[in-house]
Order: sequence, then structure tokens, then C-alpha cells
Amino acid sequence: QVRLVESGGGLVQAGGSLRLSCAASGRTFGVSVMGWFRQAPGKEREFVAASRCCAGSTYYADSVKGRFTISRDNAKNTVYLQMDSLKPEDTAVYYCAADTLNTGSPYTDSRRYDYWGQGTQVTVSS
Repeated sequence: QVRLVESGGGLVQAGGSLRLSCAASGRTFGVSVMGWFRQAPGKEREFVAASRCCAGSTYYADSVKGRFTISRDNAKNTVYLQMDSLKPEDTAVYYCAADTLNTGSPYTDSRRYDYWGQGTQVTVSS
């Protein structure tokens, strides 16, 4: 079992920044990929960013590339999402996800991830 707890969401004006954190606990040694997804009201959950454990590779949705940065502190079992130049369309509930199955599915596919956090609300005002 892996437990994920997100924090850092809030209300920010367009152009501002927020940093989300996701603290993992439990059987974290089995986690191969950590990802961030978001879901806006009335929309499907969408991929935001992902980070492979050991290779250190990172992946981003085109909509956030150049504005968001995913990073991880392995000593703290924590993954971060630094969000800069925020736009109103970034408003959503942001979820942290962990992949322990390593099925080889695309990082963008939510079905790859078997553990999810409770989500944290990010609201960007215009």
C-alpha cells in the first residue's frame, strides 16, 4: 500500500505561482513513476506531468510545458509540482498518482497509476 497526501493548492491570480507537494508513505520502494493529473469541473481527468523514479526522466502535457516543473526529493518521498505563469484554464483539482505496477502503459494514461491522493484545489483568477 502507498498513501499519497497532496498539499499546496489555493487561490492565485493569473500569472502567479503555486507549488504543490505530494508526500508518499508506505511501500514507496515499489513506485516506478509519480504523476500529476488534474480535473476541472465537467471535464475528464487529464495528465499534467510525470517523473520516473530512477532515470529521473520527466514528461509534461503540452498545455503546461515550459510553465510547470515536476521534481522529487527521494529522501523525503515527496514529489513537487512547481506551477508558474498560471492561467485561469489551469483551475482544477490536482491529483498526485503513483505507479507500482510498471505495466508500460503511457505516462499520460491514468490507468497506469494504482494509487491516488485525495486531490488539492487550484483556482486561478483572471
